[in-house]
Amino acid sequence: MALQNIGASNSDDAFYRYKMPKMVTKVEGRGNGIKTNIVNMVDIAKALARPASYTTKYFGCELGAQSKFDEKTGTSLVNGSHETVKLAGLLENFIKKYVQCYGCGNPETEIIITKSQMLQLKCAACGFVSDVDMRDKLTTFILKNPPESKKGSKDKKALRRAEKERLKEGEAADEELKKLKKDGKKKGSSAKDVPAKASSTRKKANSSDEERISPTHSQVDEKEEVVVSVDDDDDDVQWQTDTSLEAARQRVQEQLSAATADMVMLSTIETEKKAARVPSKENGRPKVASPPREEKTKAENGSPSAHGTLVDELKLDLQKGVPASQLKSTLSSLTGSAQEKMDALFEALFEGVAKGFVKEVAKKRNYLAAAVTQDEGSQLLLLRAIGAFCGKSGSSAVKEVALILKTLYDADVLEEEYVVQWYREGLKGSHKDSQMWKNTKPFIEWLQNAESETEED
Repeated sequence: MALQNIGASNSDDAFYRYKMPKMVTKVEGRGNGIKTNIVNMVDIAKALARPASYTTKYFGCELGAQSKFDEKTGTSLVNGSHETVKLAGLLENFIKKYVQCYGCGNPETEIIITKSQMLQLKCAACGFVSDVDMRDKLTTFILKNPPESKKGSKDKKALRRAEKERLKEGEAADEELKKLKKDGKKKGSSAKDVPAKASSTRKKANSSDEERISPTHSQVDEKEEVVVSVDDDDDDVQWQTDTSLEAARQRVQEQLSAATADMVMLSTIETEKKAARVPSKENGRPKVASPPREEKTKAENGSPSAHGTLVDELKLDLQKGVPASQLKSTLSSLTGSAQEKMDALFEALFEGVAKGFVKEVAKKRNYLAAAVTQDEGSQLLLLRAIGAFCGKSGSSAVKEVALILKTLYDADVLEEEYVVQWYREGLKGSHKDSQMWKNTKPFIEWLQNAESETEED
């Protein structure tokens, strides 16, 4: 049976996962008894998660003709001869009014009848509640024939999982190619610079980043020189490593990734702070050490200036038109922890956005995708940056936090396990009763229900 995407706006999307059968009609009878039979109305109604009697009644109301749906035989009849194209157009109007979410356009909605006899559509993806226009004739029929509660689609996660597995396989192949290229370069450089034995001994000495880079407190203070000697049959090769603070900083920037560099630089900065805080005696009295320049700036201005500096630098780069592919190198060149960089990036991208926050996130999702490609833990950094931004940016972003998460989830920027982990951490925190977690709860429940239903299958 031929299938088509649900919703005319998604007709050109070849990878859209919500589909329904194409309508098949048949004209029966003659004269005054002529009728149009929608042959596959039951299959269409199942794909839309709506009773077939609703769609049949809607056709009758819009065409001004009598309509009938037989529950026993599954036959849908509308009086008169009607073309398939015209009925398909009416079905599209039915989908917009009674199936798709008014907020995100997702067809996974449920019809709710309120105490005041009003109809609403509750979205299982973003949690948005849409108010249905009660002036439509079909609303009276729905109030008299309320829908039965049904479970959501059980196979809605199959396509997402297959796509994620395919992406992981591609990433693994890319990493293997990169390793092969690096090994080739290392072999070529070792053959030109040092003998084979010296290069092997050097690799053993440099087996771990911590042993090679991180200096101890005594080494930083006394600035000793570490000498690694290599004995050969022909000649002696000596390797000298400068463990001064300037040399350590230079090696960190050149050899380590951004996250490891932050950890090493924090250890060296803490050593400087401790040395500055140790009181020295002058004229028999303890001399109070002056605080570092950064602490003075924080005390005078009342707030740290490092975050504002990061935001300003990233804004300048974005204004210059830095592509998303170069964002990783741009972030690694900045100073600060990985979380500080992610917070600054999110604020630089979306600061000042009052309305249409979700649309801006969809437009700039490539930058966020490039920022989380460093490792899997970077997804938690992005989620924490979203939470921090929503907590201080006002009510606009807080109201749309569920839609923001769903947009990044559909674009494969975020994975469900990290979203759920971030949500649980937030509930354990001091701001567990904030409005942001209440607005996020429907999306988390949708993720967990979809996962449990897929495991049952």
